[in-house]
Amino acid sequence: MSGRAIRILGIDPGLRRTGWGVIASEGNRLSFLACGIIKPDTDLPLGDRLAVIHAALSEIVASHAPDEVAVEQTFVNKDAEATLKLGHARGIAMLVPAQAGLSIGEYAPNAVKKAVVGAGHADKKQIRVMISMLLPQSKVKSDDEADALAIAICHAHHRVTRARVEAFAT
Repeated sequence: MSGRAIRILGIDPGLRRTGWGVIASEGNRLSFLACGIIKPDTDLPLGDRLAVIHAALSEIVASHAPDEVAVEQTFVNKDAEATLKLGHARGIAMLVPAQAGLSIGEYAPNAVKKAVVGAGHADKKQIRVMISMLLPQSKVKSDDEADALAIAICHAHHRVTRARVEAFAT
């Protein structure tokens, strides 16, 4: 690990709202850089909504130049069709950074919550409160932005261990 700050883009994929957040991580120090939401028109066909997400994430990667990306894993629920559609959005969230040659970390929702709140079953309000404490400059306006920043923070906490495991495996 070098002594410079690493820019991490966190993505909380969704067809209605894809949250994104960029932080800088230098040692144990985290800094807020940017966040937002991609909201495709819900009247658009699925393919067009995915194209909107792709174009917006491509612009975010180009303008914020992250070093690494973290994406939340799909939460499997009782509605198989909804889970499959979420998987499409997640595929775009992984495709864009892969096309840019960026490494991608994937984290389960409970791992993200545990990394930020300390409990794997934290609610949205608890996540927003912790984000405001960990990144006071962020002023998040939505749960989607808070979730994306939480995913980036989770990655920041796990990246050193992950790098060591990958180095050991080679």
